[in-house]
Amino acid sequence: MSEPTGPTPDCCAGGSHPPSHSQGSPACCSAVWFLSAGAVALLYALDQATKLWTAGLDVAWLPKIEQHLPLGGHFAVIPNYFDWVHFSNTGAAFGILQDSNKFFIGLSIAAVCGLGWALKKSIFPGRLNFVALLLLLSGVLGNFTDRLAHGYVVDFLFFDLGFAPFNPWPAFNVADSCICVAVALLLTASFLEMKDARAASRREKGA
Repeated sequence: MSEPTGPTPDCCAGGSHPPSHSQGSPACCSAVWFLSAGAVALLYALDQATKLWTAGLDVAWLPKIEQHLPLGGHFAVIPNYFDWVHFSNTGAAFGILQDSNKFFIGLSIAAVCGLGWALKKSIFPGRLNFVALLLLLSGVLGNFTDRLAHGYVVDFLFFDLGFAPFNPWPAFNVADSCICVAVALLLTASFLEMKDARAASRREKGA
């Protein structure tokens, strides 16, 4: 089956912006946006709550939050397999481009603007793409907040499953998970679109 032409459910099939009456129910489209915003807020809150519990917060103009793990600290959740840690990352995924916090702050601002524009204009149609963009937005906002509040991204999930490449896997966080799942969904959506295009081409040739 092919993906629907719009990123939102059928009631908003005309695009991610509020549809006209001919495209679907405005109330339905408003509900989709409300639920989407709620999903982004929930994932963002989960990301920040876990990081604030780990690293605390000591910013002059905000309430102070107690730190539960010093930087570099860890404790075993599942001994030999899963540790809760407090690691810093001033670069990108897997620790590349370290000491580039200001660069990634700027890149995050550009990414948030780009994602908002893509969602509004339905640049990437289909439900998988829509969900992927929401996950990307959650992840980018989460790590962007870290860079502003702490001066680095807080990584706290650390797994060592005893076999490559998970021995150990680099520490990560909820925002990183959102971004990785989003990339997987975008790749899946792209594969399905190419598959549908090839099938349509074969049907045209056989007609």
